[in-house]
Amino acid sequence: MHWIDPAYLPETTGTVDRFLINAHGDAEGLMLRDGKEVHFPRHLAKRVLAAFKPGDPIKVRGVRPRGVDMIAAVSLQAGESPEITDDGAPKDVDERKGERKPNHESAKHVEVEGVVRHLLHGPRGETRGALLDDGTIVRMPASAAESLNELLSLGHPFAARGERLTNALGTVIDAHAFGASLATLRSVDMKKGGKHEKSDHPGHGETNRGHVA
Repeated sequence: MHWIDPAYLPETTGTVDRFLINAHGDAEGLMLRDGKEVHFPRHLAKRVLAAFKPGDPIKVRGVRPRGVDMIAAVSLQAGESPEITDDGAPKDVDERKGERKPNHESAKHVEVEGVVRHLLHGPRGETRGALLDDGTIVRMPASAAESLNELLSLGHPFAARGERLTNALGTVIDAHAFGASLATLRSVDMKKGGKHEKSDHPGHGETNRGHVA
C-alpha cells in the first residue's frame, strides 16, 4: 500500500490536455492545458484512461520533485467521480498478462525533428524525454538525457532517430540518436549514458518533420 496519505497533500486542479505515453506505448502521465505535467504509475493507467479524457477538469494530489514543474500523482479525480488512489502496484497480479496490446502500426525506424514544447520526466523528476510541437513524444533513458542538457531546452530545435510506435494515445519515438537538426544527429551510448558517437548511418530512415517555429 502506498505510504502517503493523499488527503494531506496539496491539491492541483486543471484540465486534461493529452495523455503521455512511454516508449512501449503505455500511458504513464498526462499534460494539463496550463502546461503542468502529471506523472502516474503504469498500474493506474487502465483506471485513469477509463475515467478521464482530454478536456476533462481534474483534481490531482501528489508530490512535486525539486525544480521541476510536474506532479507525481498519489490520487486523481475527474469531476465528482470516485477518486483514483495509488495503493501500490499489485504484487501477485500481472496486469498486462492476458491483455491485448492496443492496435498500433509496426514499429518503424524513423527520424523526427521539431521544437521542444515540454520536457517529460520520471516520477522523481528525472528528465526522460520531450514533447515536440507537433505532438510527437521522444523518449530516452534518464542517463542519456543527462548528456543532452543543451538540446533539451524549451523552444529549441530538436531532432531524434529511433523506433516509432503509434497507438490511440499518440506517437512515441524510442530514440537513440539526437541533435539540433537531422544533419547533426549523433548516436548516444545508452549503456554508458552520455558518450556521443558519430552516427553510422546519417540520414537513414523515414523522416517526420515537426512544425518548426
